[in-house]
Amino acid sequence: MTAEQWKALPAIELAPLLIGATLLLDGIGGIVVETEAYEADDAASHSFGGERPRNRAMFGPPLTAYVYRSYGVHWCFNIVTGPVGHGAAVLVRALEPTVGLAAMAERRRTTEPRLLASGPGRLTEALGINIAHNGLPLDTPPFQLIPRERRPDIVTGPRIGITKAADHPWRFGLKGSPFLSKPFR
Repeated sequence: MTAEQWKALPAIELAPLLIGATLLLDGIGGIVVETEAYEADDAASHSFGGERPRNRAMFGPPLTAYVYRSYGVHWCFNIVTGPVGHGAAVLVRALEPTVGLAAMAERRRTTEPRLLASGPGRLTEALGINIAHNGLPLDTPPFQLIPRERRPDIVTGPRIGITKAADHPWRFGLKGSPFLSKPFR
């Protein structure tokens, strides 16, 4: 499936398709190993309850970035999906770093590959993602989103760090990856 075909998919369908894809920002990044889906009618989604200034990018064109600050501490990177105005996105939780490890290590102040992009805050810090990237298309520079070549083994489970709709098994990960933010049960 091509990235163009991803645009119309609901978040719950796009999230597992992103596992194994390559995400780069200014040529730095790696293989997506963990995602979470957030649909418009999902009580845990930022779009639940409608469009507001903070979540406006979620209602924009599909395959654009939705970037927000989590707990006032770190940025989180999401991929908007579905038709314009829908309000669905996929949180990219972790990458296996493959390109630009030196730059990621400098930004993260560690050379341990496992700690570079295993978690939403680590991922955005390693790639240099911030609010300036909010709303940018992911199919043109500075981003590059490359679909996977073959289907990997994927595990599913409940999303992390939420209290509403916490029972939805909408977290997806690359089976056996040491780069996950947390192991799957």
